[in-house]
Amino acid sequence: MSEIGVFEFQGKRYEFPVEIGSENEIAIDIKKMRSSTGGIITLDPGFKNTGSCKSAITFLDGEKGVLRYRGYALEDLAENAKFLEVAYLVIFGELPTKKELDRFENTIKSYTMLNEEMKDILDGFPKNAHPMGILSSLTGALTAFNPHAVDIHNEEDMYEAICKTMAKIPVIAAWAHSKNLGKPMNYAHNDYDYIENILQMMFMKRNERYTTNKVVAEALDKLLILHIDHEQNCSTSTVRIVGSSHAGLFASISAGVSALWGPLHGGANQAVIEMLEKIIEDGGDVEKYINKAKDKNDPFRLMGFGHRVYKNFDPRALIIKKSADAVLKELDIDDPTLKVAKHLEEVALNDPYFVDRKLFPNVDFYSGIIYRALGIPLEMFTVMFAIGRLPGWIAQWREMRLNGELIGRPRQLYIGKNKRDFKPLEKR
Repeated sequence: MSEIGVFEFQGKRYEFPVEIGSENEIAIDIKKMRSSTGGIITLDPGFKNTGSCKSAITFLDGEKGVLRYRGYALEDLAENAKFLEVAYLVIFGELPTKKELDRFENTIKSYTMLNEEMKDILDGFPKNAHPMGILSSLTGALTAFNPHAVDIHNEEDMYEAICKTMAKIPVIAAWAHSKNLGKPMNYAHNDYDYIENILQMMFMKRNERYTTNKVVAEALDKLLILHIDHEQNCSTSTVRIVGSSHAGLFASISAGVSALWGPLHGGANQAVIEMLEKIIEDGGDVEKYINKAKDKNDPFRLMGFGHRVYKNFDPRALIIKKSADAVLKELDIDDPTLKVAKHLEEVALNDPYFVDRKLFPNVDFYSGIIYRALGIPLEMFTVMFAIGRLPGWIAQWREMRLNGELIGRPRQLYIGKNKRDFKPLEKR
């Protein structure tokens, strides 16, 4: 922290320390700006240029298309590790040994049962309730069944809380799915691994034994790995800022679920399928919509192409494209929506208009295709995203608490009325 940033205003000079991250990112430390300048603050709508914390979890370089968890390239992790291995890495900082991974998986399995009274809460929702609303509400409700605050400095206490969270959220997600379809609720089963349990809880029929399709399980495993963490996005920042008040883990995760629900965040893959369905309803003329996308005067935009962070190819899309192709081949589904998706993909990867502007298919495009192929309803797409993002939320909450970060409290620039005299009701 030897560099100094200089700010000059109205003839006065102010100096602020500059910090350099492990990947040579540069940040001007302005935490004392308001006090040292007599009240000056920075204005940064959406916090696009404001670092809210120091974090050792995820490194993202949108210009170069780089995403790493704890220093490991996402490509290496997706190719060589399973979801729970990567979850352990992100939460605890290191890849687990065989003994550590076995303990992690077995402890999670020991906590998959939900209190039966949770079913009473679930029964109170109408059948057509959105699964994300159910997931957020029931995650918050877990605090009622786990009322004691977690001692963040007690490693065993934290470990148990983390495993409980990893265990119970997928069960709630599967129950939300079943509620939506009017089906019986399935429980996790110790004969299945983490990914298999998600699939069997969602798709097992009571009168049949569930058999795992390895291609499907592998695709879901990879997809969840890709969603584990993505730096300080909307939902992750929400988890951290709620947790900064020392709110518990379940309450903070519940807030993250609500933030993810928004169509500008976790709902992007749902928007992809809705766009494809719109094209089908309009006759299936893909070229018409390609031309609409190229027309700068047409408000239509292709969903699932390009990315606000990645200025090149989304590295997650490169990984999951192979899984999407494998799933479509394995299941051999005759779905016009998926045919339109493949047509759009081919055009986007070869048409100079899209290539020059780097409007390549992103992870939301391919995840939407996979979920559609698996028979997962549109309303569940964001729920699946939440299951993948869960370890990242836990890791960010844990890091924030262990670092002793201050309660989040942004400033504002007031642009309202100046002081006014009050008028009695009869004089207004």
